[in-house]
Amino acid sequence: MLQNGKWMEDWQPVQKADEKGRFVRQVSGFRNWITPDGRPGPTGEGGFAAEPGRYRLYVALICPWASRTLIARTLKGLDKVIPVTVVNPTLTAQGWQFGGYPGADEDPLFGARYMHELYTRADAVYTGRATVPVLWDMKRDVMVNNESADILRMFDTAFEQIVPSDLRLYPDDLAADIDALIPRIYNMLNNGVYKAGFATSQEAHDEAVTDVFAMLDELEERLTGDFLFGDRLTETDIRTFVTLIRFDAAYHGLFKTNRKQIKDYPRLSAYMERILAIPGVAGTVNMDHITRGYYSIKALNPNGIRPTGPEHIDRLLAA
Repeated sequence: MLQNGKWMEDWQPVQKADEKGRFVRQVSGFRNWITPDGRPGPTGEGGFAAEPGRYRLYVALICPWASRTLIARTLKGLDKVIPVTVVNPTLTAQGWQFGGYPGADEDPLFGARYMHELYTRADAVYTGRATVPVLWDMKRDVMVNNESADILRMFDTAFEQIVPSDLRLYPDDLAADIDALIPRIYNMLNNGVYKAGFATSQEAHDEAVTDVFAMLDELEERLTGDFLFGDRLTETDIRTFVTLIRFDAAYHGLFKTNRKQIKDYPRLSAYMERILAIPGVAGTVNMDHITRGYYSIKALNPNGIRPTGPEHIDRLLAA
């Protein structure tokens, strides 16, 4: 990670744990918002107006947090407005790297080798992990935001005057309900699988796994319509989908969340397939990058051997 702008040690999946061995995720440090007129958003400073071709999104296709911003970008029709750079899926000793793998891009702006070079360009004394996604302002040459939840919401509304859309991922009439459900899905499922996989004690692992499957059971019961809020696709569905599509291929084995697979949940399986069938979504899912990336985590898989399945996910993507 970076300490005062200097790379100090090899990348490790767990940088912080609490007294019981629970994985503690780093809080995102860049929280400015793109808005239609450049006024300040809910956090950070102003000056980031929505303009076509001004911003670049950096992502890893292995990463669920980055992938949910990719899905929002696609569904909101922002493909030609916000270009994307995809990093190498293999986690190196210096974290995310550019190029060197099929489907991975070189850094087009600065010729950087590693993502952490963009962080020190944004803040010469930055301390912390160099995470994705990253939203970069090519006009001001600054990092706008590295929090996927923020990026998801600014993609939903900030560019409406440039790329009008009938889809609203965070509609006003569902905002309170979405805000109530999302933290539970995040804590128990999205981040829950990481808390299970990166736990440093049996107690912490067991606690996290119990939460993961409690939430999967709850979602299975909840899904009586096409989506989590009836027939309306919202950001809640995107946030849930990115974990579901990775679950059987990565989390079930590598993270030891193996009580069940998603294929054991009929409603969740059908739900995952429904979302995958939405035009543009399948293009954001790269199972080669996903398995290559997760199984390159040496702390969990020192020999780097990755599985060849599961077949049902391969068939689903092929279809």
